[in-house]
Amino acid sequence: MADLRKMLAPIRDFFDKEFLAELLSTCLLIMLGDGSVAQWVLINNHRKLNDPTAAPEPFLSVNFGYGAGVAFGCYLAAGISGAHMNPAVSVALAVVGKFSWWKVPKYIVAQMIGAFFGALLVFLVYMDRLEGLENDLARGIFATYPNPTTSVGNRVLDQVVGTMILLLVICALTDPKNSPPPPGVTPLCVGGAVFAIGVSFGTNCGYPINPARDFAPRLATLILGYDGTFSAAGHYFWVPIVCPLLGGIIGTLLYTFLLESRKFCVTVESNVTELQEKQEQGFANEGVEEADGEFTEIQA
Repeated sequence: MADLRKMLAPIRDFFDKEFLAELLSTCLLIMLGDGSVAQWVLINNHRKLNDPTAAPEPFLSVNFGYGAGVAFGCYLAAGISGAHMNPAVSVALAVVGKFSWWKVPKYIVAQMIGAFFGALLVFLVYMDRLEGLENDLARGIFATYPNPTTSVGNRVLDQVVGTMILLLVICALTDPKNSPPPPGVTPLCVGGAVFAIGVSFGTNCGYPINPARDFAPRLATLILGYDGTFSAAGHYFWVPIVCPLLGGIIGTLLYTFLLESRKFCVTVESNVTELQEKQEQGFANEGVEEADGEFTEIQA
């Protein structure tokens, strides 16, 4: 029995509270995010069927859905796992030594499983209304597909820049030497960053900026029988996997070496300057005391 426990220890350590926290928080993110997309698509489809000239529902509701999903996911798991909910976050923090590399596979597996089940739950909730919906519209609820007018290079740049911005903001918000928000406010700020990225860069590719958010739901749609999930748009599926990882690393490196390390250098330089000024002031005071002593002797 003791040997069996010893054999199972690595498995038990892998599926710990951190694993479950990442799984549940990512699941919540996808449920609220993809759920908002499902509502947006179904409302617009209903309007189009009843009145082809009707104005579409604003995309802003999707931005709110994903922003809220990130914020509430952070509240759910931040105190347990850090609430990464995104392989790009885990990998980028590991690159600069702020996260253990040996935890990265565990976090990514948890994020993928959470995103997969989040997408399945959205499908089950909207299953009746998804029947008869066009294939392209239905699969677009769960995974991202690029605007057909964009080139491959434009799509790559879109995802690199979007994720770079996300990690720059995360690094700033979690830096105690910068101007971090009050306790309990950081999740709202991270959610606000995702909202802002969606408002600013949402129409080229749907701003996945998260490999788990795109790949796992895409896999779910493949299993559910939707066509073209991996072949659409010239096999676009690799862009929201590879490019967010690259963008996250760039954003984290930029903050670490241009701002975080520079702040340290400025602090050291200011301390050295202050010390030199104190020493010079001390020498000047000693000179005044010596001069006063000589003047007293002359008067005597």
